[in-house]
Formats: sequence, structure tokens, C-alpha cells
Amino acid sequence: MSFTMFFVILAVAFVVFIVFHKLGKSKRPVRRAFLSMLSGAAALAAVNITGFFTGVYLPISLLSLTVSLVGGIPGVTALLALNLFF
Repeated sequence: MSFTMFFVILAVAFVVFIVFHKLGKSKRPVRRAFLSMLSGAAALAAVNITGFFTGVYLPISLLSLTVSLVGGIPGVTALLALNLFF
């Protein structure tokens, strides 16, 4: 996956999140969309920071970063589940 494709996916996901938050009658859809994506990145960082103590970590690549930004906390949870089973 190239960097241009990564940024295109993030831009499209950001716009989709804005539309969903706007349809959900949010007063600040752009802020909510940004915070949704930021929560996924924070969850990925938290998993990797605590990986020293727990022994569980996720390698940071374009794929894992894209899944965590687009999927948020459920995306990171799905990555952890896939890491556990495969």
C-alpha cells in the first residue's frame, strides 16, 4: 500500500465519518469525526506501549494504522483478535 493510497483512504473515511455524524444530528461533526479517528490511533499506541508488560503488541504498518484510524477502537480490537488467532 503506497502512501498516496493511505492518505486517500483516510480522507474518504474522514468525509464518511463527517457525513455519519452530521446525519446523527451532531453539533460538531468534524470534531467528532477527528476524535473517532484519534481514538483508534490512541488505542493502537496504548496496545503497543503496554505491550512491554503484557507481551501483546501490534506491529505498526500502513495496514494496521489504516485499520485503527478507520475502525477506531473496534478496529484495534479486531487486529488484536486476528493477532491472537493467527
